[in-house]
This record gives sequence, C-alpha cells and structure tokens, in this order.
Amino acid sequence: MEFQQRGLGVRRRVRAVAGTMAGGLLAASLATVSGCSSQTVADERPGAAARESAVAVLHRAADVLVETGSSRVRTTMETATGGTRVSIRGSGAYDFEKRLGRLRLLLPRDATGAAEHAPITELLASGALFMRNRGAGIPHDKWVRVDTTDIPDGNLVTGGATDPLTAAELLRGVRKASLVGEEGLGGDLVRHYRGTTDIGRAARVASDGARGSLSAAARGFDESTVPFDAYLDGLGRLREVRHRFTLSGRADGREAGQGPDAAGRREALGVASTTELYDFGAPAVVELPNPTDIYTGKVGSPQK
Repeated sequence: MEFQQRGLGVRRRVRAVAGTMAGGLLAASLATVSGCSSQTVADERPGAAARESAVAVLHRAADVLVETGSSRVRTTMETATGGTRVSIRGSGAYDFEKRLGRLRLLLPRDATGAAEHAPITELLASGALFMRNRGAGIPHDKWVRVDTTDIPDGNLVTGGATDPLTAAELLRGVRKASLVGEEGLGGDLVRHYRGTTDIGRAARVASDGARGSLSAAARGFDESTVPFDAYLDGLGRLREVRHRFTLSGRADGREAGQGPDAAGRREALGVASTTELYDFGAPAVVELPNPTDIYTGKVGSPQK
C-alpha cells in the first residue's frame, strides 16, 4: 500500500488494508465496552441529560474528553471484501489534552489460524500517523510517518483504527440524533444515542488538531453522511462510538473511470469502526519518534 501517493481512492486503500494486512478468513464479533465509573446517569447528572437535546450532547463529546484528560482505548475495524470478513483489533491509551495516542493493532490470522503479520504499533498525533513493524522491507527499528491531512480518508479507516479523538470530533457534525434509551455498559448506566453525522460539517467546526484530517476525509469520501451509535455516561464522557462508513468504487477493485469497462457495476463497501474508551485518567505516555528513526524510503505493499 502506498500511503503517501495522491490520487488513490479511499476504497482501494481499504481493500489494501483488508487484503494485505488481513490475508485470511476471520469472522469476529464486535467487542463490548467496559468502563471505570460505577455511578449511574441519574446519580451524576440528575435530570440534566434528559432535558438536553441529543444533538447538543453529542456536539460536546470531544470537548468533554479533552477535559477528562486521558483513557485506555480499544478499537475494532471490520469490513468484508471478496466474500471475506476482515477484523482488525487494537488496544492502547490516549491523551486527549495532548492529542497523542498509542495503539497495538492485531491483524487477522489466516484460514489455518496462523498469524500472517506481527502486531503493528501505531502512534497517533495531530495530523500524523506513525507506524512501526509496517513490513514491506522497512527496517524493524524504523517508523513510517503518514500525513493524515494528505490521504483521501483522513485516516478514518486507512490505518486500521480511527483516532479516538477524531471519532469524537466527527460527532460535531451531527445534524440529527435521538436518544434510544438507557443501557448497562461495563456495569454502568449509559445513554445510547443514534443518528447521522456529516464529515464536511464536522470538519468545518472541528478543533484545530482535527480539522486538517477531517477536511481531507470530506473531500475523499463519496458519501459524507455517516450513521453512528454513541454511548455516553452521566458525565458526558464518550464510552463507545460505532461509525459505519460507506465507500463506493468499482466492483472489480478498480477505481471509477479506470479500465475499458469503467461504466461497469459499482458496489458499496461498508467499514464499521468501533472505538471504546474506559479507565479514564489512566496515564497515556506517548513519545513520538526522533526524525532519525523515521523511514524515508519508498513504502510499498507488504509481500506475502
């Protein structure tokens, strides 16, 4: 996969993630959130959340996380390509004040249950993604840096996990949402919201650290409207959010406009990205690589 090459469509990038990173048959269910708060919504905000509109609550979710400071993170990204369901899982921690995170991604095993690729370490920063153990001939002690403002999806799906704060920033673009009800999550009572958000609108009102990446995504996605389910606790902290991105492209894997049969059938590729936040206040120590530790050569597709 050539992360820094312009002009490639989002769908091709997702196929690259699904094909070269996964490489095998794996069916997995979405993980469920666990949290640290034992108080209920009613105990923490008696009646306040019920009186406030769902849209207003969701618009504020990213700001509440920044005020919270940090948390542990679990991520899941699922898609299906060529009849094969692919699931990439990650875990780590995130500092919302500094907008820095660290994830360890576990890639799917092959049909025999063997690991085809060692775990990938990702460092998340404002406007950048750093990956180690990327493969494709890159030295093991080197990092690959990707400018997330310069790839068509703004790294909402390309890296195999959505930046946790960006996932919350996407909710700034919510135009319509409703309160589904109160549910138990990790031993706590949370409020379940459902609706749609608009990537372009989120980009226009995003904080400085997220605006560049979301603006790239607004330009790169064919479908700007993103359905979501979000779960917030009584303090307004985002505990889980699931976005369902729809990417459209050629059914045969080529981008629209390429090849002699460019007028052929198109298909929609769905990508479900789930971000779970728990253990708020847990330290998130993230040190970005030194310039000398960043690989500057060509990044090719991993070879099997």
